[in-house]
Amino acid sequence: MPIHYINHNGTMVPEDMSILHVGSRSFRYADGIFETMLYKDGEIRFLHFHIERLQRSMQKIHLDQANKFDLYFVKSITEELIRKNNMVGQRVRVRLIVYREGGGLYTPETNKPGFILQVHRIEEAPKDKKVGLIVDLYTEYKKPYSELSDLKSNNALIYVIAGLYKKQYNYDDVLILNQEGNLCEALTSNVFVYYEKTLYTPALSQACIDGVMRRVVMDIAAHEGIPVVEAEISPEIMKCADEIFCTNAVQGIQWVMGYKQKRYFNKISRILQEKLNTWSYDES
Repeated sequence: MPIHYINHNGTMVPEDMSILHVGSRSFRYADGIFETMLYKDGEIRFLHFHIERLQRSMQKIHLDQANKFDLYFVKSITEELIRKNNMVGQRVRVRLIVYREGGGLYTPETNKPGFILQVHRIEEAPKDKKVGLIVDLYTEYKKPYSELSDLKSNNALIYVIAGLYKKQYNYDDVLILNQEGNLCEALTSNVFVYYEKTLYTPALSQACIDGVMRRVVMDIAAHEGIPVVEAEISPEIMKCADEIFCTNAVQGIQWVMGYKQKRYFNKISRILQEKLNTWSYDES
């Protein structure tokens, strides 16, 4: 079986090689952030948005050298790793983890960043499903809001525990609530609700991740003349919504077919997905 490689701080190493130690701040304190991206047709889709968010996030948690992680650097190390793993011409899930190097307890000894880059082949294209997702609300714990809640942080406890609930009851996805009991996001996605000819999505003030695909879908919807409102959304809207769909950078748009006895349409989500397939900011 061929060796699968990752890039650890600029060095190609086998994926199964031990690279963390017990003092790693990423391991001990989840002291870092990450980006998940889609490599398709020879490029990372919407890379400029990922870079913008990554650099902003690094500055927010006081990591040095944010400007090092620019378009050229991320594009170069990704293409190099894809070639190393013989994935040229394929659809690839790219994950870039940036963490704080050095030791220390809660107070770091340095703000120097380290990174790990992973690439994995996506075996199947996103499904244009005739059967959508069946979802439920996850209510055991709620996601609190803070100025850090929109980050893609290495601290994923709320998502891990929500994932256990999803697995236990065999749902396709679950929707997470914020501390006020309003809709926040799905397990690995932002969420949109279409109701009375308007597209709603939780505002960033509602503790959701500042998703790249969320941003792109809002732009596409505006281009298509679909009103978009960022709002505080009660989960009660799920009982009367026309459509619900989830968005992330790798899977694009996934429409929700059902919640409990309620069934949803997929007209708007299908229109947006078709536009997304060829959407480019060079042309729009």
